[in-house]
Amino acid sequence: MQKFQVYLVKFRSIIVILLGTLILFAMIVSRIIPVLTDIFKSVDGYSKAEVSLKDKEKTLSSLKEKTAKAEAQSDEVPKEFFKPIEVGMDTESVIADEFAEILTIIRENQIKTRSIKYEYDPQDDNFVKNVPDKYNVARLNLEMISNYKDFESFLKELYKHEHFLDIASIEIVPYQKNKKVLIIKLQIKLYAQK
Repeated sequence: MQKFQVYLVKFRSIIVILLGTLILFAMIVSRIIPVLTDIFKSVDGYSKAEVSLKDKEKTLSSLKEKTAKAEAQSDEVPKEFFKPIEVGMDTESVIADEFAEILTIIRENQIKTRSIKYEYDPQDDNFVKNVPDKYNVARLNLEMISNYKDFESFLKELYKHEHFLDIASIEIVPYQKNKKVLIIKLQIKLYAQK
């Protein structure tokens, strides 16, 4: 036991330095471990975000390709002008069939019509100005009441309509008492060959 005490006294400074070093090492490790854990979590999150970004970029590029194809197809198929069955009729008679098709689309989409004002061969229209002997034109000013979904469906039907027409303007105002109801002012130009 005396030998042990002699060694303790002899190496006391070395033992104190070793214990101090161990305590210091333990403190450093206890502070480094949370930092390392955060770094590993960040790296893992970054790799997941990178994979997600690549997936989103693939989805975006495929959507862009689909959109480009759809636009190319819609540009390739020009709409034809409405052609009346009989030749030599006045503008009102020629446009009547085309107007009936528009009214059918309105009814099918359950849109209420407040008023319809029409003007035949308006002088400010480019077709009437430049080629009056080839085309009949009717400008329709419609006031309608609808909800969002039915009006959206109506616009899609107009877009798909087989004959050339021009949606000149659309003014949409929600009804004051019920914001789900729309009051719509729509101006359409219908064209027919003479």
